[in-house]
Amino acid sequence: MSDTTVLIPARLASSRLPNKPLADIAGLPMIVRVAQRVRGGLPGDVRVVVATDHASIQQACAHHGVQAILTRADHPSGSDRLAEACEQLGLPDQATVVNVQGDEPLIDPALVQAVADLLAQRPEASMSTAAHPIHDASEFGNPNVVKVVLDARGLALYFSRAPIAWWRDGFAQGLRDLPPVGDKFATPLRHIGIYGYRVGFLRQFPKLAAAPIENSEALEQLRALWHGHRIAVHITQDAPGPGVDTPEDLERVRRLFAH
Repeated sequence: MSDTTVLIPARLASSRLPNKPLADIAGLPMIVRVAQRVRGGLPGDVRVVVATDHASIQQACAHHGVQAILTRADHPSGSDRLAEACEQLGLPDQATVVNVQGDEPLIDPALVQAVADLLAQRPEASMSTAAHPIHDASEFGNPNVVKVVLDARGLALYFSRAPIAWWRDGFAQGLRDLPPVGDKFATPLRHIGIYGYRVGFLRQFPKLAAAPIENSEALEQLRALWHGHRIAVHITQDAPGPGVDTPEDLERVRRLFAH
């Protein structure tokens, strides 16, 4: 992973949890918790950098020994912020960037490494990401849970908030039970929001026209598929630790750290 940089984008504004990156978790700002967790589980030659829009986050990171760079505040998406970070850091096109969300203090470093390794193993892919099996029908039907369907090579065919692949006969009377595990039916997969990028592709991605399917689903990764790029998907059997989107999420994570 010597040519890999982990970038953690962090915006100060949050509609549901103001100043979220600076929220205290067991004595440290959340963004520092994320960076330290990732850095502690990866080889020493992997650089971990926070890309933020606010000096207060940069200062909090510096205070705790975490590298952070200040990016523009008007980026329309996280990928735009990552692209600027690549320019500031002078990363070469052939290098790999893994995007870890700044509100995932329980992220598994092994998952970060798996996403980076997968991209190195799949030269036909411009991106990599991860997913895990869904075992609950209500989760499968939840539009806040993003699903992904793969081809025979483990490349993404489509991401959707809708329940895909639809089990025509099994769901005829409603979405009550999931397809049986085996080779006959596609295993429902929940997408995990972690991405690996080739830096050369990441530089071009924000310049690609937004895709109609991206606008419909509100899923930025569909832009890559729309324009013909491939996304390799790592399958893990374990769901990731809870992220932090709301005050209730924050309290739950604080309790976990306290114990």
